[in-house]
Amino acid sequence: MNSNLKGYAENLLFAFNIFILFLVVFESKITVPTWLQPVGRMHPLLLHFPIVLLLLAMVLEFFRFKTKYRTQEFYETFTANLFLAGLLFSAITILMGLFLSKEGGYEGAALQWHKWLGVGLLFFTSFIYWSRNARWYNDRTAKAGALVTTFSLIFVGHYGAVLTHGENFILEPVTIAEKPVVPLEEAVVFDHVIQPIFEKKCVSCHNPDKVKGKLMLTNAESVQKGGKTGKLFEPGKPELSLLLKRIHLPVEDKKHMPPKGKAQLTAEETTILNLWVKANADFEKKVIDLPAQDSLRLLAANFLKPTANEVEYSFAAADDRAVQKLNTNYRVVAPLAKESPALAVNVYNKQAYAPNTLAELKEVKEQIISLDLNKMPVKDADVKNISQFQNLRRLNLNFTDITGSGLAELATLPHLTSLSLAGTGIRYKDLQKQLPAFKSLKTIVLWNTALTTAEITQLQKAHANINFISGFKDDGTNLIKLNPPQLKNNSPIFRQTMDLQLHHPIKGVAIRYTTDGSEPDSVHSPIFKPGTTLANMTTMKAKAYKTGWLGSDVAIFNFYRSAYKPDSVRLVYPLNRVHQANGAKTFFDGELGTFNANSPAWANNWGGFYKHQMELISEFKQPINLSAIALNILVESENNIFPPAVVEVWGGTTKDKLQLLTTLKPEQPQEVKKPIIKLIEGKFKPQQVSYLKIIAKPVAELPIWHRSKGKPALLLIDEIFLN
Repeated sequence: MNSNLKGYAENLLFAFNIFILFLVVFESKITVPTWLQPVGRMHPLLLHFPIVLLLLAMVLEFFRFKTKYRTQEFYETFTANLFLAGLLFSAITILMGLFLSKEGGYEGAALQWHKWLGVGLLFFTSFIYWSRNARWYNDRTAKAGALVTTFSLIFVGHYGAVLTHGENFILEPVTIAEKPVVPLEEAVVFDHVIQPIFEKKCVSCHNPDKVKGKLMLTNAESVQKGGKTGKLFEPGKPELSLLLKRIHLPVEDKKHMPPKGKAQLTAEETTILNLWVKANADFEKKVIDLPAQDSLRLLAANFLKPTANEVEYSFAAADDRAVQKLNTNYRVVAPLAKESPALAVNVYNKQAYAPNTLAELKEVKEQIISLDLNKMPVKDADVKNISQFQNLRRLNLNFTDITGSGLAELATLPHLTSLSLAGTGIRYKDLQKQLPAFKSLKTIVLWNTALTTAEITQLQKAHANINFISGFKDDGTNLIKLNPPQLKNNSPIFRQTMDLQLHHPIKGVAIRYTTDGSEPDSVHSPIFKPGTTLANMTTMKAKAYKTGWLGSDVAIFNFYRSAYKPDSVRLVYPLNRVHQANGAKTFFDGELGTFNANSPAWANNWGGFYKHQMELISEFKQPINLSAIALNILVESENNIFPPAVVEVWGGTTKDKLQLLTTLKPEQPQEVKKPIIKLIEGKFKPQQVSYLKIIAKPVAELPIWHRSKGKPALLLIDEIFLN
């Protein structure tokens, strides 16, 4: 690198450092425009390059002062240039990461550690680079800097892996103990069947650190809450549930879940989710509470107690070299369980499939008990190759080209207990003819086939020993439910009036609304039109309608009028140590808190009072004509967060002569209920006010019915409105 080019590169590095410092200082005020978002999404593509360059540079820097390298001009020049190149690419990668983090879906402690360690590492290594020729920079300093940089890179990479793959991704194999098998009698359908599927296939993108689509799937509460596009499911209606719709989209569709490239749901997992939603998505029901022959119960029992753990096989294990030879880039052959002689075969890569893909398995035909040919171009002629696996228990032929003619060959398999034919051309008369020949069959999957519900019912009556599983059927006849309307205003808080901006992403949708507490209907409720103006505090219910679609769920929007903002404000008693928010200013900053304790909006907006009362004193340079005051509070009785016991509002034109304007005594919870954000409002005769004192006293002792009875309650307030 010649001196001119090196000078330009160093100037560029300095500019990058200043620009990144500007971005992190003013992060809350910066919005990344849409045209720049693709640049941010290149962050994962580029990040490995600077890591390699910096690590190589650090190795060279560690040995730089050794006698045999110190005098070598090439060693010094090469190390400096490699160091500079690594820093430049690191700066570019960090810029992309900062752009990506503003796009949404990333939050939590892991993001903060990843971001600040990355930015701090850039500043630190840039300082080292510019100090390499200083007098104080010696062998000890170089080694220390190299070690700090190397270990910091490891930690930055670790938190990046957490964001991408989920918590404890790197150390999970050695730190997570094998989970004990839950006895069937104790297993809860959601906790021990549904949630493990989410954890295995979904949680890496939907966790507190990476909330894609504002959806978390880490527990029952987050699953019920849903995400940015609405509720995850409609209890009892899988055909209307977003969860099932996304799963059944083509893998190439950008809305398909899990995304292309991620581990996909198996046919069994998909069916379990479908049946759970169809059974009203119960979060408390045990597996044994389901009817004995219920499809969900049978699949859940199989999920909890895999066949490999229950059966002792009479055949010997296959030769390891033979198994290893059969594994290719389109076929996986692996033991069904540790120490088990049984093999499971999974064939994938549709383009690489050929009839000899199955014929080649002749060497291990005795050991194969599970065969997955999902979405492979399997023909009836290929079934002869399948019939050689005489110990086969489970066969997945979903979305293959098999017809009724091929079923006759499968009937010769004496141990076949589970057969999946979803998405195939199988017809009622084929099954009616062939099923009597299947002696061991216990389960057959038929969702998304041409069979009607009535035909499957007839088959079930004729074959009581077989469980027929049908589910979501994508035949184009299911009406799709609209997403709820969206609010486009930057904030629901306004001073005098607000021009309301409601929006729906689908064209031709009518948004109907009410402000009297009733549910909006498709006939009588007024239609939202641009130009609608609000002048008072209002709770609005809105619903989307369109011909040929099901109406959306009701969206509830709360709008807050706050005509006055104090010129100065202070607290007599300090905020609770855990809930500091932004001090006294937080109550008039125009930002509202949320329910999610992992969200920045929680930490930044909820001011807390515990044992000490809130005593807030405000001053106005010009007297205001005040007639109403409202406090926005959180009520979460389960976690000891209660409304204030009493609120006193004092005001006047002089600091020493304040009058009691109103006293509020909010209704207290009588039992544990779901968390709510509640507005406490009081109105009084208009008063000229230059000084205002608001006293809110937390509940001194929790009621006798509460598990923490006798202890003080916590009071959380995020905003105060003056009108």
